[in-house]
Amino acid sequence: MTSPLDRRRHLTGLAFITPTMLVIIAILVYPILQSIVLSFGQSSIDGSEPYTFVGLKHYAALAGNDRFWNSLWVTLTFTAISIPLELAMGIGLAVLLNEHFRFKGIARLAVLFPWALPTALNTLMWRWMYNTDYGLFNAAALQSGIVDRPINWLGDETLAMLSMVVVAVWKTSSFMALIILAGLQSIPRDLYEAGRMDGMTRWQEFREITLPLLKGPILVALIVRSMDALRTFELPFNLTDGGPVTATESLSLYAYKVIFDFIEFNYGAAIVVVQFLVIFAMSLLYILTLRNKD
Repeated sequence: MTSPLDRRRHLTGLAFITPTMLVIIAILVYPILQSIVLSFGQSSIDGSEPYTFVGLKHYAALAGNDRFWNSLWVTLTFTAISIPLELAMGIGLAVLLNEHFRFKGIARLAVLFPWALPTALNTLMWRWMYNTDYGLFNAAALQSGIVDRPINWLGDETLAMLSMVVVAVWKTSSFMALIILAGLQSIPRDLYEAGRMDGMTRWQEFREITLPLLKGPILVALIVRSMDALRTFELPFNLTDGGPVTATESLSLYAYKVIFDFIEFNYGAAIVVVQFLVIFAMSLLYILTLRNKD
C-alpha cells in the first residue's frame, strides 16, 4: 500500500512535469494530430469549403506522384550519404578535442563555429563559393590548372547533391563532435591506464574501450541528426531551391511548395504525415539495432 509520503512525492513530481507535458502537447502533439486530420479530409483555407472526410484519397494520390517519390528518394539519399560522413568526422574531431594541447579552448570554439552560424547564412556563403562565374572553388581550380573551364556545381544533378552534402557535413559535424565529446569525457581514465598495462595500442583502446562506451552518445547523435536531415528544408531552399529541376528537392521543400505555392493544405498534410512516419521508423530502427547489439 502506498504511504502518504509516497503519494505526496508522486503528486509533487506530477506537478513539476505537467507544465512541460502541456508545452510538448501544444507545440508537438497538437500539430501532428491536426496534420493527420487534414490529410484524411478536404477543406479550404478560407472556410468556404467545410471539412469533408475523404479517407485515403490524398495518400493514394501520393502513391502515384512521381515528384513525391523523387523528393523522398532525394531526402533518403541525402541522409544516407551525409550522416555517416558527419558521424565519422564528429568522432575524429571529438577524439582530437579530448586530447590535451595548447589553445584547446580556442580549437573547440573554432570547431563549433560552423554549427553556431544560422543555416541560411551558411548556405548563402557556400552558394557564393559554388558560383560558376565568380565563385571561390572555380577560381581556385582554374588558377591551379585542375580544370580548364568553370564547373557548374549547382547546375549539375549529381554535383548539386554532392555540394549540398558538403555543406551539411561542414556545418553539422561539429554538432556530432559536441555530443560525442561529452561522452568521451565521461569515460573513466582508469580504463585506458589498465589497457596500457595490458599492452593495448591506441587503436585497440579506441576499438575495445572508447567505441563500446560511446554507444549512448552515438545513438543520441544519430537520432537527432537523422531527424534533422530527414526534414531538411533551409539547406536546399537557400542553396538550390530544389534544382536543377527537382534533383535536390527534399520532402520538406516539396511539402512547402505544395502547401504555400499550390495552396493544397490537405495534400501537403499527407506529405507531412508520411515524413513523420519515415522519421519515426528511422529512429526506431536505430534504437532496436543498438539494443540488439548489447
